[in-house]
Amino acid sequence: MNLLKGTAQRWVVFVVAVALWELVTRAADDVFFPPPTTIAEAAGQVWFSPLFGEHVVPGVGRMLLGWALSGVIGVALGILLGRSRTAMAYLGPTFTFMRSIPPPLLVPFFAATIGVTSMQLPTIVFGAVWPVLLNTVDGARAVDDTKVDTARAFRLSGPQWLLGVVLPSALPKVFAGLRLSLSISLILMVISELVGSINGIGNQLVQAQRDYDLPTMWAWIVLLGVLGYLFNTLLLLAELRALAWQPRHSLEAQSLATGG
Repeated sequence: MNLLKGTAQRWVVFVVAVALWELVTRAADDVFFPPPTTIAEAAGQVWFSPLFGEHVVPGVGRMLLGWALSGVIGVALGILLGRSRTAMAYLGPTFTFMRSIPPPLLVPFFAATIGVTSMQLPTIVFGAVWPVLLNTVDGARAVDDTKVDTARAFRLSGPQWLLGVVLPSALPKVFAGLRLSLSISLILMVISELVGSINGIGNQLVQAQRDYDLPTMWAWIVLLGVLGYLFNTLLLLAELRALAWQPRHSLEAQSLATGG
């Protein structure tokens, strides 16, 4: 009951904000800032039309595939490198340099080397892999000494040690990296689709802007917010389930999943 009450209170703030947005935009009567009711009407025409299958499904598919690939690569490398001080001593500076490069700046590079219509996926993977990789490295390094000693006493094999001890210990950090990576994937999906893509939400944003169809442009922007909220909530629920054995972390994830 308290959880439902807290969730309702948070949504009240959202409803009030939308109501204020409606009043202010109607009073301003600015063509560049249409009221939410106008945006909702445009959204209904766009979201529930063939455009959804033509642009939203392929774009979201690329985003989720890129995020999944970055997650697999980041976790695998992070677990291995996190337990090897020598490897991180050599590769740490390289990782620091590469993660410092803003991924959107590499869009022209990927467009030139891979092709304008094929560079979306590698752009997403390159930008989204670093939060997962570096958080996994931190998590793998933070394995409790007691667990290390216990694993040695039981003479666990390499795979048993990595999958049965290191990975579970690193999971809170892994999920933190996955959440950040998910947000980056959504951003890079749109940015990569703004340049030369034949479909996707970014492609439709540019088209609406060129046509001065501002309500439709705002409808696509709102859809991005809805998708971001939906994917983040689903990931937090998965995290809540996967880390239910950690009481403190479980409560924090539950609070975030309900908007806390």
